[in-house]
Amino acid sequence: MVTALAASPVAAPVHTAVRTPALYDAVVGHTRRVVPGGPPAANAFSYGVHMWLVDLDRLPTLPRGLGWLARFEPRDHLGSPALSLRANVDAFLAQHGIDLAGGRVLMLANARVAGYVFNPISVHWCYHGTGELACIVAEVHNTYGERHAYLLRPDPAGRAEADKAFYVSPFLTVDGRYLMRFSPPGEQLSVTMALQQDGATPFTATLRGTARSATLGHVLTTSLRRPFMPQRVSALIRWQGIRLWLRRVPVVRRPKHIAQEGVT
Repeated sequence: MVTALAASPVAAPVHTAVRTPALYDAVVGHTRRVVPGGPPAANAFSYGVHMWLVDLDRLPTLPRGLGWLARFEPRDHLGSPALSLRANVDAFLAQHGIDLAGGRVLMLANARVAGYVFNPISVHWCYHGTGELACIVAEVHNTYGERHAYLLRPDPAGRAEADKAFYVSPFLTVDGRYLMRFSPPGEQLSVTMALQQDGATPFTATLRGTARSATLGHVLTTSLRRPFMPQRVSALIRWQGIRLWLRRVPVVRRPKHIAQEGVT
């Protein structure tokens, strides 16, 4: 097993300038807009986060006694808890006829901290052995313990679209279409997801970040500056939901979740 914070070598040219593992110092923003005929649900907020970028073939491990600060476990992402993260992604891609032929998978996600993890979204950049991007898997989690994976094939500018198929916010219906854009996981990172419904855009989420090598020193200072990151993210999302509920924004009943094969 690779030690914590050794940089993984790049075996093939890929569309990333970042050596893994890396930590992104980032800002997440959510904007909810009032749409014609809709409830008065305008709301916007942003908060600072840090997220990991890891190679699923070379997951980082912290020194003994510090593992509680960051762990990456199969049960926290798509697929079987009995298999590795990489094996689960490969199995999901195989269902869609995609074989990476030895290529890399880079995952952007929160780590499990002090036994807890919450990832509103985990992004997997999946590369062929030639280094070309094969696809992106955007894995979305809600606060009810459910998950859904969107298989995306971005255009050269990183743009992709997908029908909304998963209940996330209790104040938005499960319909419409996501317009997304992903930069390569380079020194600077940008991810945008905008939901379109009936010709309007009621919700947009953004992530903007700068990468730093995940040295032990940087992991420790980041953990001190923003401790218990997944717990904080989970609490902030719930707090924003409470604020909307107090404003009497109608709650959309959660439909029965139909688990995707190879995801849950």
